[in-house]
Amino acid sequence: MKLLFDENLSPRLVRRIADLFPESLHVRSEGLKQTPDTTVWEYAKSNEFVIVTADSDFFDLATALGSPPKVIWLRGCDYPTSVAEDLIRSQAIRIVDFFEDPGRAVLILRKQ
Repeated sequence: MKLLFDENLSPRLVRRIADLFPESLHVRSEGLKQTPDTTVWEYAKSNEFVIVTADSDFFDLATALGSPPKVIWLRGCDYPTSVAEDLIRSQAIRIVDFFEDPGRAVLILRKQ
């Protein structure tokens, strides 16, 4: 399972969660910085990524278009990268279950 982190999240997350999701990338490393959301969407779809984002734009696309790609929305993510990492780590089983469920397009995660 590969995660593609949107530009509103730190590129450091790729390294920090590499033990759980080793094939993950950040949009910056793929030359997708400041590109339209639809371009990121198509890239993720073509390359079998799950998009991880902190804003509602990809939620809206997933709601309108369905999956693939799937979207993980870190809702209300205005917290440090370490907190985002902890959230992803604590929800890793849910993330994998979400990925394997063909009927779901969006997973919303919130800091507790």
